[in-house]
Amino acid sequence: MTISETVTVDQVIDRMRQLQASLPPGDGVAVFNGMYLTVTELVQQRLGASYFDDPAAMARLDAVFAGRWLAAVDAVARGARPTACWRPLFELRGHRGIHPLQFALAGMNAHIEHDLPLSVVDLCRELGREPAEVEADYLRINALLAQVEDQVRDELLPGPEQLDLADPLLHVIGVWSIDRARDAAWASALALWELRELPFVGPAFRTALDGSVGMVSRALLTPLNGRGRLPA
Repeated sequence: MTISETVTVDQVIDRMRQLQASLPPGDGVAVFNGMYLTVTELVQQRLGASYFDDPAAMARLDAVFAGRWLAAVDAVARGARPTACWRPLFELRGHRGIHPLQFALAGMNAHIEHDLPLSVVDLCRELGREPAEVEADYLRINALLAQVEDQVRDELLPGPEQLDLADPLLHVIGVWSIDRARDAAWASALALWELRELPFVGPAFRTALDGSVGMVSRALLTPLNGRGRLPA
């Protein structure tokens, strides 16, 4: 199934499950994909549970949003370069000095701060709505992202018996916050919406956003002097 055919939440979940099954557990791409699969499954559960004001719109947003991640995966698979925000994760996916939690947060950074605002704009264009009309449900999706991020931190963060690893790791991951990422993504969505009809400024803003988000992801993937992976 190609990205252009990936139009429903069920389809993107199937794609992510297939991807997860094809990757070795220590792969940085597998770390993020597994976490994101959990988020997408949560969204799927909430779509029929009166969680969203507009479940149909959020199903569409979720599919478009996930499609951007799968587009990056497919670009790499065919030998092309992914967008700048995703390059650090793919380039460093096998680095032994990077902890799994760093891969998870770098992926979240790229996906939330770059892919999410673009997906919101795409949704609003498609539905003929203003961003303010989807903001409440946008915040609900981000609440699910935050829920899974908390779980991932709890599962992957080393315990007190591994302070030699935990200390530098906490320093690196402390630069990123899902709350700040969510707020920045919404501000970017509003800016992109206002710039959508400007032929030069809009694309320039997108390019700058892609590059700046990629820089943060690369910082999050700073190797920890060979101490990134936990002992088997």
